[in-house]
Amino acid sequence: MRMWARDHSEASRERSRELRRERSVSEKVLWEFLRKDRLGYRFRTQVRVGPYFLDFYCASAALCIEVDGEQHESRSYRDARRDAFLLQQGIRTIRIPSLDLFEKSGKALSGWIDLIQRECDIRNLSPQPPLQDEPLGEGEPD
Repeated sequence: MRMWARDHSEASRERSRELRRERSVSEKVLWEFLRKDRLGYRFRTQVRVGPYFLDFYCASAALCIEVDGEQHESRSYRDARRDAFLLQQGIRTIRIPSLDLFEKSGKALSGWIDLIQRECDIRNLSPQPPLQDEPLGEGEPD
């Protein structure tokens, strides 16, 4: 289903670096939960897919996480086009309002982390290792 090739150009790499340096506070908050495989899945930041840079991307689950600030309300049409493009590539997008990441009780953030974990578990595209008691490369036992 993937119809795009990764852009390895120097300009693309530099733009990714720039976006990571200029990360919003809400993106930094979420990154603390996603980084270093804390959910059991590897997320990368500012990954380019087609013409778009994704805030967070998990390749093994084909999952994009976007943190939407207040300015995103006026960009709903562009966001919908972007989400449709990503869906055509087999990538699901979860959009998180940035204010949810600062809610005092932490319930909203916890809820988003739980949703991300469930989506990764459901959409995990990595092959599962064989069970320990399964013979590798052998037929049925006699």
